Amino acid sequence: MNVGDIFIALFLQPLINLLVAIYLMLHNLGLPGAFGWAIALFTLLVRLSVWPAMHGQLRSAKIIAELKPQVDALKKKHTDRQSLALAQSQLYKQHGVNPAAGCLPALIQLPLFWGLYQAILHLLPSPSANLGWVNSLFYFPFLHLDNLPEPSFFGLNLGVSPGSQGFNLIAIPLFTALLAFAQAKMSLPKPVKVYKTDTPKEAKEKETMEESLGAIQGQMVFLMPMMMAYFAYQFPLGLAIYLNVYTILGIIQQHKVSGWGSLEDIIASIKKKLQ
Repeated sequence: MNVGDIFIALFLQPLINLLVAIYLMLHNLGLPGAFGWAIALFTLLVRLSVWPAMHGQLRSAKIIAELKPQVDALKKKHTDRQSLALAQSQLYKQHGVNPAAGCLPALIQLPLFWGLYQAILHLLPSPSANLGWVNSLFYFPFLHLDNLPEPSFFGLNLGVSPGSQGFNLIAIPLFTALLAFAQAKMSLPKPVKVYKTDTPKEAKEKETMEESLGAIQGQMVFLMPMMMAYFAYQFPLGLAIYLNVYTILGIIQQHKVSGWGSLEDIIASIKKKLQ
């Protein structure tokens, strides 16, 4: 068994079975654009399945951000890496934080994304479509398809990429980038404010923290949206549904755990302009 066979058995086969089961249920109900809705519902199920792990990851990230002043103090106290690592580990353990918690959702995203891409290529009408091969992957006979699913969803062909349509569909990857930007901003803590009542030491610590956060923001807030926009532009529209629904659900969960984060100032500014 080669790597391709392992990927099919572990990811693609269960993915296609679940996706087609959802599609057939919606199609039999007479829902227009059933395949597009099936992708959205599939994404919802994926997100809910990793919700507990993501909750732990978001909670840990929030506490780690709050512990940064204490971590900075430890860095000044411990000169060698080994003692610093031990002190940090004890600090995190004391506050019930595991920095490695919640890694599973991130690890499975790439194979899930690639598996869904392969499913769309083979299920929707295209040169790569192979109904016979898809039917051979089903666990149960009632899932077998006589025809390929209808690719239309609100008038858009889910099997084509925005990049192949020039600028006609550019709004979709831009929307994907906007959602990713919002989530990236929310994942960062609120900007550190220096008050007149702060002592010189407190002001310096806040400025140092703001500088380190600024470096992180420059990497996260712009790199991730650019990557997501590229995927939404180059890959079939069906994958944009997955990316957007997954990110929207991520924003909802992020807000429940830690609020708007550094997005709060932007929201306040928008509200002020609308008043």
